[in-house]
Amino acid sequence: MRLTGPLLGAAAVLALAGCSSGGHTEAVPPTATGSLESLAAEVKCKPNMQTDADEIRQAICKNGDGRFILATFATDRGQREWINDAKDYGGHYLVGRKWVAVGDDGVVEALRGTLGGDVETGVDHHAHSG
Repeated sequence: MRLTGPLLGAAAVLALAGCSSGGHTEAVPPTATGSLESLAAEVKCKPNMQTDADEIRQAICKNGDGRFILATFATDRGQREWINDAKDYGGHYLVGRKWVAVGDDGVVEALRGTLGGDVETGVDHHAHSG
């Protein structure tokens, strides 16, 4: 199954996200779990739902740290497939169990200070020289 809509959403938020110098969180809390709404509440954002399907729920969020996509998944496999496909668009991914937050480096680091998780980085297309 192709999740083209969610991938386009990830690409759109990355295009809208501004560059940030990014800070590094000193202590990382245990990785959060829960529904999209409960994760959004932890980072103080009101989710603007974009996809509400059995396999994936995805919302655009904005809080004091910036704008990002928050997505939850029905399965670990579905999450990994989505992340692997989305990484082709570049960006920074905060990954927890059956959830991911996508945004610029500074936003992802700030979210990690609340949600825990592991940071993964997508393909950097700016590094290629012509």
